[in-house]
Amino acid sequence: MNPLYLASGSPRRRELLEQIGVAFSVIAAPIDETPLPDESPRAYVERLALGKAQAGARSLTGAGVVLGADTAVILDGRILGKPLDQADSAATLAALSGREHQVLTAVALVDGERRQVLSVSSQVTFRPLSEGEIRAYWASGEPRDKAGGYAIQGLGAVFVQRVTGSYSAVVGLPLCETAELLGDFGIPCWQA
Repeated sequence: MNPLYLASGSPRRRELLEQIGVAFSVIAAPIDETPLPDESPRAYVERLALGKAQAGARSLTGAGVVLGADTAVILDGRILGKPLDQADSAATLAALSGREHQVLTAVALVDGERRQVLSVSSQVTFRPLSEGEIRAYWASGEPRDKAGGYAIQGLGAVFVQRVTGSYSAVVGLPLCETAELLGDFGIPCWQA
């Protein structure tokens, strides 16, 4: 069995893989995450997930399977990135307030011979948020490095009325689909 490498600095992705009993090592895979002109959100997350996996694979000196992933929050067809500052965070959360938005997460596996990419779409509905809550959330520090300006697995959970789809995909890695993909590459989860 080839070793698994996670091409991500995300502590959430590490925790999710650990949750399903997968042994892995973390490797750096920096890539340009700028969206291409007229690129759809699905094409964007799939391109980034594959790009991270391929960049990680190029850094290996031996055999291995590399997992790359990317998550984007989409509102009205527009990708909401990480907030630039407090004003940007407030505008993003105000736009999400009382509405449903889409979260797309793509996962890619590369092993030198094969590559597979999949993406999972989930719908998240926020309850209406007050200006005071939005300010207090920024002050907590949590939204500063989060796509869409919130963390469903953290304090931002209190904003979420409903999730339709994969909760773990919203966090950053769709576990059911990832486990199946890992199985295709001969990497067992907890039940093996």
